[in-house]
Amino acid sequence: MSHQRYPSHEVKEPHSVSLKVLRLSRPSLVAQFPLQPPFSSSSTETTHHHRPPIPASLAYSPISKNKSADDANDADTLAGPSDAKPLSSTFTNPDPFILSPILNLPPSFGSAYVGETFSCTLCANHDIPPPIDGGPPLSRKTIRDVRIEAEMKTPAGALTKLDLLPPDHHDDDDKGKQGKTGVDLDPSVYDSSTLQKVLSFDLREEGNHVLAVTVSYYEATEMSGRTRTFRKLYQFICKGSLVVRTKTQSLSKRGPGVKGKRRWVLEAQLENCSEEAMQLERVGLGLERGWICREDLNGWVDQEGKDKPVVKPGEIEQVCFVIDEEQDGDGDGDGDKVAREEGGDGRVGFGVLQIGWRGEMGNRGFLSTGRLGVRVAA
Repeated sequence: MSHQRYPSHEVKEPHSVSLKVLRLSRPSLVAQFPLQPPFSSSSTETTHHHRPPIPASLAYSPISKNKSADDANDADTLAGPSDAKPLSSTFTNPDPFILSPILNLPPSFGSAYVGETFSCTLCANHDIPPPIDGGPPLSRKTIRDVRIEAEMKTPAGALTKLDLLPPDHHDDDDKGKQGKTGVDLDPSVYDSSTLQKVLSFDLREEGNHVLAVTVSYYEATEMSGRTRTFRKLYQFICKGSLVVRTKTQSLSKRGPGVKGKRRWVLEAQLENCSEEAMQLERVGLGLERGWICREDLNGWVDQEGKDKPVVKPGEIEQVCFVIDEEQDGDGDGDGDKVAREEGGDGRVGFGVLQIGWRGEMGNRGFLSTGRLGVRVAA
């Protein structure tokens, strides 16, 4: 026999605390395309000096604050050869570059890529609603013990609880101490009407990610009080930033003195599939026990003072390493045995390829491949 369900008469009121989630990302430089004015044969002095570009084509005006563009043009036209001043004294940027010193804020959420660190700020605000239709002011509510919790669900289905830090936090010593106590919000007190936290999460998988944020607080009025909670979900897609293709080839033995020891060449192609250029800072091998990297054929990997390659969107950078099995003088003398005992199917594992880079505005990225190896004949 089914039980009769009585409808609930509790009125659903809007929450006294609102939540805003803003992604923290770096700005970009505004691009400009300077256009030179047409040449004129009426003035002979203009042949000795470059005329300033058309102001409408610049995002950043090169005119100094002391003189306007009209004053600068008149001085350049009327002054004689002995009185002519170079435009560098009048213009702060006489030869404008395609990138201006103006920063452009991200207009939207943007794209998230594997290897980057996803960061955002969570703001719980207590706003007093205005009176309805000019009526008396609404009863004031006291908001106490406000807490924020956040979790990230990855495409693999794992749910990770995230550490929330204050905006001005720089040390990692108090990560476990945050979020244990709530905060009281008072709109009448300056800087006490909002609770702000910052979270960071390293993106390691492609696909849909879901950020779940839970806000709980105690709402007290003149007559009663209650604990209220609400939860919001934010979904975004993480794309791949680098496509790594590897190839392994065995080389011949180096001589009779290295009997039983083999040499391998590991080649890797790194394709930038993101929307911005990146500068490769580090490409190295995390080798397993029994292997040693004898030669670095790239010329810039792990070397100070070398120019790091810049890979634009769609471009490919190729790296190469020479790997040897450890000999008696390199380690414990049983490198061949250690390397072959790893896999029972005749597959030899080398380790992982670790790649570090920086974006256009200096944001860091890091990617580690799966276990690399090769199948050898018995």
